[in-house]
Amino acid sequence: MKKIITSSLFWMLILAVAILTACTNSESSKETNTSTTPNETSSGTEGKKEDDAATGEKISIEFWHSMSGTGQESIDALVKGFNESQDKYEVKAEFQGSYEESLTKLRGVGGTKDAPAITQVFEVGTKYMIDSGYIEPVQKFIDKDNYDLSKLEGNMLNYYRVDGQLYSMPFNSSTPVMIYNKDAFKAAGLDPEKAPETFSEVIDAAAKLKTDEMYGFSMLTYGWFFEQLVATQGGLYVNEDNGRSGDATEALFNGPEGLNVFRFLDTMNKAGTFGNFGTKWDDIRSAFATGKVAMYMDSSAGVAGAIKNAPFEVGVAYIPHADEVQRNGVVIGGASLWMSKGIAEEEQEAAWEFMKYMTTPEVQAKWHLDTGYFAINPAAYEEQSVKEKWAEFPQFKVTVDQLQDTIPGLATQGALISVFPESRQQIVTALEELYQGKDPQEVLDKAAEGTNRAMEIANKTKQ
Repeated sequence: MKKIITSSLFWMLILAVAILTACTNSESSKETNTSTTPNETSSGTEGKKEDDAATGEKISIEFWHSMSGTGQESIDALVKGFNESQDKYEVKAEFQGSYEESLTKLRGVGGTKDAPAITQVFEVGTKYMIDSGYIEPVQKFIDKDNYDLSKLEGNMLNYYRVDGQLYSMPFNSSTPVMIYNKDAFKAAGLDPEKAPETFSEVIDAAAKLKTDEMYGFSMLTYGWFFEQLVATQGGLYVNEDNGRSGDATEALFNGPEGLNVFRFLDTMNKAGTFGNFGTKWDDIRSAFATGKVAMYMDSSAGVAGAIKNAPFEVGVAYIPHADEVQRNGVVIGGASLWMSKGIAEEEQEAAWEFMKYMTTPEVQAKWHLDTGYFAINPAAYEEQSVKEKWAEFPQFKVTVDQLQDTIPGLATQGALISVFPESRQQIVTALEELYQGKDPQEVLDKAAEGTNRAMEIANKTKQ
């Protein structure tokens, strides 16, 4: 495929992404990057790798990632396990900063022999990566190896599969959930074991839960949650089959499904039962832990923190949906692992072997328990360590059940547009204006127009 984004547009997108990233590495930008920069990798290094292969020494590859904190610790442990499991390959995990910082670095070496063998890229970068010319679809190695994809979670694979090809391997995957205060439910006379499921049920529960100190419901001012609430109604974000049968040209999120979401939020905002805690994950999570809001939307990867930090019993439920529709489910968020094009064949083989290792049940069980992200191999949930954890914290199983109950389709497969970060910013602006009292349809139409302009520019600059 051809690269579709010019330098000027790419930098515009990077600036937009820098302020909004769903269920990602919010702490990663605080880490110090001590790894070698792309420009420090010389052609001599490539020569050494070829010599290593010829002399029987281990073939060494780079794995660029953006996980900080416990995520980085877990990756380091998993990489160590792979390196010790065989004597042919050696993977070097290198933290590259936030997702947007890593993607900027990749842009400098992408498609050349100096590129890292594997790069972790967030889900909204999928369309850009496919069109960039930087990557080798993993489908090539799946076909060559007769690798059985049926053992992996289908709803995760669907996001990264386009035109029948799997382009990258899912890795840190998460979805949204609704988290709620069971103690507050009891105090309000609500059943703590039965969370509201529809928009009207949430509105009614929020009214009962509202006190002088606590709001009934809240949602981060962030486009990702809006996308999910549209998708669970079966709504598409853009035309061209959600951007999967061709380059999207028109936003559809301002249709009935998007309007349902904005009216849902507008009703509670006007009733004073909705708490607006802004755009920062830490702020809304702190508000929940301190009893300032009874129900809120979070990432499945945030469940462990919610349970740990709250001085009350925490419940986890599926995200709500409009009353008049069937629940479709959720769209995968997070990131996946991409293989570089232009590197030595031996390095690609090493990258593939590492990817296969990372999908094994034992490895995925550890990743799931270490970080709270889903296991891409459902067999991991049968591991004794996971069973014991779920027995102690049944809230984790709810997140997996919601994913596995998701109905496959264009809506839950997720949209593909190269200007997704900019579109999410348009939604943020629309939500802010909604909370200021503006008309739901008016602000949604404005966000759609902004998205349409961005897509038009991207499509015109396609090379």
